[in-house]
Amino acid sequence: MEIPDVVIVGSIGYDDIETIYGKKERVLGGSLSHAAFGASFFCKVGIVGVVGRDFDQQHLDLFKNRGICTKGLKIENGNTFYWCGAYDEFNNPKTLKIDLGVFQNFRPELPEEYKKVKYLFLANISPELQNHVLSQIENPEIIVLDTRARWINERRDELMDVIKKVDILTINDEEARLLFGNNLIKAGKEIIKLGLSAAIIKKGEHGSLLFMKDKIFSIPAYPIENVKDPTGAGDSFAGALIGFLSQVGFNEENMKKAIAYASVIASFNIEDFSLDNLKNLTREEIEKRYNELKEITRI
Repeated sequence: MEIPDVVIVGSIGYDDIETIYGKKERVLGGSLSHAAFGASFFCKVGIVGVVGRDFDQQHLDLFKNRGICTKGLKIENGNTFYWCGAYDEFNNPKTLKIDLGVFQNFRPELPEEYKKVKYLFLANISPELQNHVLSQIENPEIIVLDTRARWINERRDELMDVIKKVDILTINDEEARLLFGNNLIKAGKEIIKLGLSAAIIKKGEHGSLLFMKDKIFSIPAYPIENVKDPTGAGDSFAGALIGFLSQVGFNEENMKKAIAYASVIASFNIEDFSLDNLKNLTREEIEKRYNELKEITRI
């Protein structure tokens, strides 16, 4: 079987989501879903995750129709991970209910061909599971890592061990402050000191900061008037980032372009619930918005 350009490991779930624009029930969610779609616009993607027997065939077909390889997706007895959340007018999420289902006992095992992948994205699963995946990869070129505040608070030492083993860390501004204090510039530089090639601090509607050795690059978010559902924006961002890099290789200029494309994909993600906007998105629409973003940032 053909080796994917990118392998993504994370969670797949069903979400009930309420925002000021309405409410959707049992929509496809999870870090893996959004990241895989984000990457699929640029490369061939393989996914590693787990779902329950209640997982709908239409959602398996959704992945396959995007050309996403599901060989690493296990179907176990039990229910698929479930999250119910609501956003206020400022898009701050509040978890109302959560059921881990089969994800509670998830231990990612990579298919043999996935172990040879050159580009790997570890979404925000526990540091223990991220380490377990790293032990299976044979000779990667670029590993991108995401995390969440829970792991910083509860498993900081484990997480720091994993961070030192990867090439690029993507975190939001809250997580960066939890790790290294309130100054984001200092936080970014501290991450690079750990031996990483790049660090990206995401600031939501205020854009992103890229840190590389002796370099800082700032890019705004693509301006969106109506943010219908912020869920998965950071995951689609990271997926697009590694998907683009897998095609062009890692260097400073390509990282800048990758962040721009990632910002564009995230902007489409938040314009509708779940993956509803991404599943019908065309490469022409992506390029149009990418060029608009370039014009916005040009001096």
